[in-house]
Amino acid sequence: MGGVWLPLPHIVNMLPVQIDWMYRTGASAIACSVLCLAITTWAIATLIMRTTGSNSGAVAAAMLILLNPNVLYLQSTPMTEPMLFATTALAVLFTCDWLDGVRSPIAATLALAASCLTRYEAWPIAAAIVALAGLVLLRRRAPVHAVISGMVRLAAVPAVAIALFLVNSRWTTGAWFISRGFFVPENAEALGHASVALDQVRIGLYQLSGTALVWSGYAGAVLTAAAFVRPAVKAGPPAPAAVTGSQQSLVIVLALAASAAVPWYAYLQGHPFRIRYDVPLIAACGVLAGAGIGLLWRPMRPVAAVFVVSLALVQAHPLDRTAPLIKESQRDAANKAGRTAVTAYLVQHWDGGTIMMSMGSLAHYMHDLSAQGFRIHDFLHEGNGDIWALALTQPRIVVRWIAIEEKAEGGDALYQEARRRPSFLEGFERVAEGGGVALYRAQPR
Repeated sequence: MGGVWLPLPHIVNMLPVQIDWMYRTGASAIACSVLCLAITTWAIATLIMRTTGSNSGAVAAAMLILLNPNVLYLQSTPMTEPMLFATTALAVLFTCDWLDGVRSPIAATLALAASCLTRYEAWPIAAAIVALAGLVLLRRRAPVHAVISGMVRLAAVPAVAIALFLVNSRWTTGAWFISRGFFVPENAEALGHASVALDQVRIGLYQLSGTALVWSGYAGAVLTAAAFVRPAVKAGPPAPAAVTGSQQSLVIVLALAASAAVPWYAYLQGHPFRIRYDVPLIAACGVLAGAGIGLLWRPMRPVAAVFVVSLALVQAHPLDRTAPLIKESQRDAANKAGRTAVTAYLVQHWDGGTIMMSMGSLAHYMHDLSAQGFRIHDFLHEGNGDIWALALTQPRIVVRWIAIEEKAEGGDALYQEARRRPSFLEGFERVAEGGGVALYRAQPR
């Protein structure tokens, strides 16, 4: 902790993975992903039911998220997106509940803090939630000091959480925030071009979900914004008294679309295109579509829900094994097969000496090697701090083996160091290669 990635998923899994089987199979993290998606659908359905009174909108939102093949794939993996879905969905629900007087802001600010410690997409989402909450309070004619006070109370805990992360990053890595060095800017098309980067985000979303979900999300956003600006009407029997005020707070769901800011900024910096970065927008579109259905004229809701869900399932059916994210996740399959030569050599000749390997580039290979009996402390990686820094200058006195990723993302840090300084590999001989990985062994002195 303290490097590029946010800490909450690691904290949650820190104890379970002490059981080696949990680490090798990812079982504990997968169970967490399944639970998180269940929490997501509960939170979203609860919010739409409470604010619109629509079963159809609640069910439609849940189905649009749950039945997308890319979301289902992530839910079945030890990845961090499901935790992002759960924490941001809870933050939206609890913020709306606070605005409508259902609960205190404590639950909302804690959920925001949890999301901000899960994935970076939550940072713009949290900022948008706080800003939209202030607009709702202004719309309800709250005094300016009360609006500012409410926004501060909502933002306080996530702000402290982010500050602690930055301080820990400074303490452990020497940098307040690591924004460069973990990818090669290969996306020349979008590098420095804001409109092209935004278009790549849009294209990725269409590939993941089809047009039905996206346009339903657009329509839902328009209806949600219209409900916010519509003059409040005192509802008398038999209309539910809470609906009018709650529909104004429903505008908070628009904040989920702010997750697009992170992939847009990444592509603007030249980050390689990754369709996985658009998956949070599937959840945003599903929530907005469900909210829009809930705001329709009551007799239209079931028809709209059936139409939207059916069309979305036709364009992206749940059991599609060729879904874009599934295909992207297999881009390393050929390299994994090629690395068997490196693995075979290590298994046969390893003498117990430390293996220098970049976790930033080859963490997945370290995980593969765990099946052959290698343990995490058999490797020297970036997390070892000063020892890693020393090995970058004089590897011969620290390690016996070096594994270098030479192809993916333009090569890892060790590959770049060897290119910059050919003497880096003096005293080592190349003994195996495959799947883009080269293995070096220290020569006898």
